Amino acid sequence: MFDIYFFSFLFLIGGLFHFIKPKIYLRIMPLFIPYRLFFIYFTGFIEILSGIFLFFEKTRMIGVYAIFSLLTIFLIVHINMLRGHKFAAGIPKWILIIRLILQFVLMYWIINL
Repeated sequence: MFDIYFFSFLFLIGGLFHFIKPKIYLRIMPLFIPYRLFFIYFTGFIEILSGIFLFFEKTRMIGVYAIFSLLTIFLIVHINMLRGHKFAAGIPKWILIIRLILQFVLMYWIINL
């Protein structure tokens, strides 16, 4: 049950921040992605919805697959940030590497709920 609450909280808060601080996400989103602000709001909405879906047994698997899909898509951002200082938003490279590894850990964890 801890897993469900952990992911729900993580994605509810993360999704809210897409609406509260979209400029943070704009800084790290690759420039080759069109309609970047739209996608920031859209993924924020999906994160919030997925976090809510985890709470209910009937919708839990939809939430699990949605979160896994988001984590897969977010790999683009994490890999792009490793390209260099300009793309990393001032975050040290070693933290970005740990973050990328954690992304795969979260993907494994969520798909095995």
